[in-house]
Amino acid sequence: MNTLHVKTGDTVIVLSGDDRGKKGKVLEVSVKEKKVIVQGVNIVKKHVKPKKANEQGGIVEVESPMYACKVALACPQTGKPIRKASRFVDGKKMRYSSKSGKTF
Repeated sequence: MNTLHVKTGDTVIVLSGDDRGKKGKVLEVSVKEKKVIVQGVNIVKKHVKPKKANEQGGIVEVESPMYACKVALACPQTGKPIRKASRFVDGKKMRYSSKSGKTF
């Protein structure tokens, strides 16, 4: 099975595009499409119709998916972008920052 370097709930930094340098929390991961949705990043305006008679339609701003290769994990200690590294701790495979050495 294919996997990505980020999981839901990770804090990431955007590496390229209009939102370069922004930090956000991963809300959703699509392994099949290799895309992620990051909170507060890649905002698009979407036209929404009212679904019920008493509901209001309009233009809403939502986060749009972006390719996972455009984001990097943020180090929990320094806050800088890092590459994922793995290490076995007590028989379990854990992710850790190769720069700070802290597991997460």
